[in-house]
Amino acid sequence: MKTVLITGCSSGYGLETARHFHAKGWNVVATMRTPREDMLPRSDRMQVVALDVTSPASVAAAIRAAGPIDVLVNNAGIGVVGAFEATPMSTTREIFETNTFGVMAMMHAVVPQFRERRSGVIVNVTSSTTLAAFPLAGVYTASKTAVDGLSGSVAHELAAFGVRIKLVEPGYGPGTRFAENGGARMQGLIPDAYRPFADPIFTAFANPGAVTTAADVAETVWQAANDASDRLHFAAGPDAVALVQAKAA
Repeated sequence: MKTVLITGCSSGYGLETARHFHAKGWNVVATMRTPREDMLPRSDRMQVVALDVTSPASVAAAIRAAGPIDVLVNNAGIGVVGAFEATPMSTTREIFETNTFGVMAMMHAVVPQFRERRSGVIVNVTSSTTLAAFPLAGVYTASKTAVDGLSGSVAHELAAFGVRIKLVEPGYGPGTRFAENGGARMQGLIPDAYRPFADPIFTAFANPGAVTTAADVAETVWQAANDASDRLHFAAGPDAVALVQAKAA
């Protein structure tokens, strides 16, 4: 029976992905900053572990608690929307600490055991902002695009040891807690000078067409984790798939 460790399981994509892998019969190590076991099925195949991906001590403790794993899903992330000019460098560093350096830290933590066993899969959940340029998402896009570049490069290195890396790129998910989680850090990031530009964009966000659900992402992560080919990119959700198709046209 295989074991998956998933980061950021307190809500949204991570929570649904943990449930999905458990339903498929896997052992699941569901991590979150503040563990809440009541959110997930009670099962001897479900382990809830505390993890802050920005803390080296927390990462090391979570890896010890999990024991040997077969798949790492780097899902933990935080969001920010705003004009680049108005986004403080302190906020930018906060975004990168979780979205980029947190992913690197988790990869560093599991690669040795994967390399030694000559097996394992790392699934990095990024964003459809890496597939097309979106306004008011510069810092967030940068943090996710860095992970895309990292993953493609390291995939070549680890392939020599039978270890695979996959990228799952979800579309716009209004059903997630993206705005709620980023609310405080987004205050003041749309100065008055940007309002005429930003207001129509926010109106469009409030009335989206095709969107991505947590179930879309969970199923795509499952597919990526079990894909034995050298495929790297997996768009998740109809809007993300449409972006890929538009680029290919």
